[in-house]
Amino acid sequence: DFGIPILQPTGGHAIYIDASLFLPHLKSSDYPGQALACELYYEGGIRTSEIGSLMFGGKDKNDIDIFAHNELVRLAIPRRTYTQSHIDYVIEIVKKVFDSRNKIKGLKIVKEKKYLRHFTAELKRK
Repeated sequence: DFGIPILQPTGGHAIYIDASLFLPHLKSSDYPGQALACELYYEGGIRTSEIGSLMFGGKDKNDIDIFAHNELVRLAIPRRTYTQSHIDYVIEIVKKVFDSRNKIKGLKIVKEKKYLRHFTAELKRK
């Protein structure tokens, strides 16, 4: 109802926000999926998973950046765990972030390891 770009159809266990459409002013090299995941955490303490270039990107054999085809943020919803008020809170925060999305800045990797960088990378806002 708010125009937030999500993958359709939704699954029974998660909702995926399309961060590329949510943050069209950010390039792949700005890590929009991770930038959105961080903003949701900063704004409301909502923990999500970035499924995009931080997770599936990297460097090729010539040390050139590789970016993922999709920039998604996964909102997992475990069964029998959250109440309707929890879900309403998440909706409220996502809408608040969406309404101020043009202020969200991209991220830059300042330190990364060759393997599993999405678990260990250090990033900073651009």
